[in-house]
Amino acid sequence: MSFARAVATVGGFTMLSRIAGFARDMVIAAILGAGPVADAFFIAFKLPNFFRRLFAEGAFASAFVPLFARELEGGGRGAALTFAREAQAALLVVLLPFTALLIALMPWVMRALAPGLADDPATFALAVEFGRITFPYLLFISLVALYGGVLNSIERFGEAAATPILLNLILIAVVLGLTPLMPNGGYAAAAGVFIAGIVQFLWLAWACRREGVGVGLARPASSPRVRRLLALALPTAIAGGVQQIGTMLDVVWASFLPAGAISALWFADRVAQLPLGVVGVAIGTALLPLLARQLRAGDEAAAIANQNRAIEFGLLLALPAALALAVLAEPTVRILFERGSFTAQDTRRAATALMAFAAGLPAFILVKAFLPAFYAREDTRTPLLAALLAIAINVALNVAFLLGTRMEHAGIALATSLSGWVNVLFLGTLLHVRRRFTADARLRRNVPRIVLATAAMTLVLWFAADWLAAPLHQASMLGGVTLAGLCLLGGLVYAAAGELLGVLRLAELRSLLRRPPGLKASPDDA
Repeated sequence: MSFARAVATVGGFTMLSRIAGFARDMVIAAILGAGPVADAFFIAFKLPNFFRRLFAEGAFASAFVPLFARELEGGGRGAALTFAREAQAALLVVLLPFTALLIALMPWVMRALAPGLADDPATFALAVEFGRITFPYLLFISLVALYGGVLNSIERFGEAAATPILLNLILIAVVLGLTPLMPNGGYAAAAGVFIAGIVQFLWLAWACRREGVGVGLARPASSPRVRRLLALALPTAIAGGVQQIGTMLDVVWASFLPAGAISALWFADRVAQLPLGVVGVAIGTALLPLLARQLRAGDEAAAIANQNRAIEFGLLLALPAALALAVLAEPTVRILFERGSFTAQDTRRAATALMAFAAGLPAFILVKAFLPAFYAREDTRTPLLAALLAIAINVALNVAFLLGTRMEHAGIALATSLSGWVNVLFLGTLLHVRRRFTADARLRRNVPRIVLATAAMTLVLWFAADWLAAPLHQASMLGGVTLAGLCLLGGLVYAAAGELLGVLRLAELRSLLRRPPGLKASPDDA
């Protein structure tokens, strides 16, 4: 499977997941609104998701995949699966007591996570209860991350990429089905998270067994491979999870703001996650095992060529997505969420946060293209330093925005975006200085053209949105059709401008999709 096809596979399933996620968020917004119950649920849901992205999908997967690829390359499938069983045993040894401990200490955890809620005992109590229901999700989804890493390493990307769809569908069903039977919709949503974790675990366990890579149970053992895995995982957790750490810090700051600020950031982040998930996660997921194999084989040129294409793909989609979200932020939030308990004021608050998150979208996607270059070489120290710098910038900016301006939740989102740019500039500069990345002729040629095509699309969207302001102000079918039409118009303008500027032609895209991984770029690409 070529790198482009792997990205397309992961991105396609992720797109389906994001669509299902929007349907889920529309249901949650209508039933929970953007008030205290929603704030309590989103805090509780963020907790296992934070550790999932930080340790399971972030640190563990990024450290596990290169080591699994090494075993696969050197000892074959049997040796690789033995290592996977050892890794699973180590994961369970850590996760089982950690999950039990945090459930028992949930009141103190919530005080640390959202200290501002201490002034609202009712919301705080709900957050603690919801947190205890949702937190076991971490155990199941961490095993899902392990199984997904195994499948990705043998170039089976579809099953793991489809797994998040199950979470969204189950949450929709449980919220709609159980809310009438519970004190409020937050309890139903929390129960849905727990049930979804079990279903996702069973789905990928079955997928691994079907592909002949079932990961059975093994006794915990402190083998050299496991010690190496743990040594790589801790710094990778901080380095790869800088955005997740930033979003958790957002909760801390937002807990001091009026009720609804946490929910506004949540809904804005959900919209911003669409391009980040479809493009950024797809690139990172497909690129890491590919670079690990190529570097293990000593093919540095092929690895650098594939990283150039990853950056190009990322910018090709991230720049227009960021500008489109900024221009259409308010109508997008209104049409997606403004119904039931979600009010026009909630729309305005979430839209300002979305505009601020959009400013950092290209940076967050480029980070996904840069980090695999370090992890594939088993270098976790450098990304750790970059992450610590970005976190420090995030904290400083939040203090400055909250104390020195009236930006409130929009300032929190903007601080996250700016710290993301610090992270990506640090990583990219170091890769270049160390001669592990050099922009090839094609990338240097296409980046300015992508910027020009994006500018053309943005101008058209700006004037069209102003002309169609009346229907876009309605959270109705007419507003939805108008917004969809604007998105289609923007896509057509961008595609036409890209074609005229020679950014990426259809024949070239087909060639990329057919090119197998491991082959060097053609002379035309250099």
